[in-house]
Amino acid sequence: MSKKNKDKEIKEEQNNSLENETVAVEEQQEQEEKKSELSAEEKLKEELQNEKDKFLRLFAEFENYKKRTSRERIELFKTAGKELMLELLPVLDDFERALLHIEEDKEAEELRKGVLLIYQKLVSTLEKKGLTVVKVSKGDTFDAEVHTAITQIPAPSDDLKGKVVDVVEKGYKLGDTIIRFPKVVVGQ
Repeated sequence: MSKKNKDKEIKEEQNNSLENETVAVEEQQEQEEKKSELSAEEKLKEELQNEKDKFLRLFAEFENYKKRTSRERIELFKTAGKELMLELLPVLDDFERALLHIEEDKEAEELRKGVLLIYQKLVSTLEKKGLTVVKVSKGDTFDAEVHTAITQIPAPSDDLKGKVVDVVEKGYKLGDTIIRFPKVVVGQ
């Protein structure tokens, strides 16, 4: 393309942009003239409509705020005891280990019954407060969002590759939130 053609195109673009600016200025002047022509009643109607719009927006924002704080409050109540639950989980684990050990000792039958009773009361009390066990069993597909893999071992069979081979530590949920992920061994 020659220099003359380029210069011509540049001049045309400049003229077009000047024309666009001129049109925009003229439109703005027309709008200002229309505004000055509006009667007092029309101005009041327009102001009233603007105020109604502002009010509706403010009302909608307030409703959204109320809903959001209600959801947050409900969630807070559901997980209010999270720290306490986390502190009690090792005690629950110790009870389970004690029950496994006592089962082997046939002479301590009365002791086993007592420990079992206390364990069941503790579990039922924690369940009333929203604590539930995350269900994991051997053969479940490993999911990194739900499980914590502590190690991988060669799978005993081909169908256990990429699946849970053993559950080392139970996981728990408080409401819908997992507060302790189950620790599992995965087949490789």
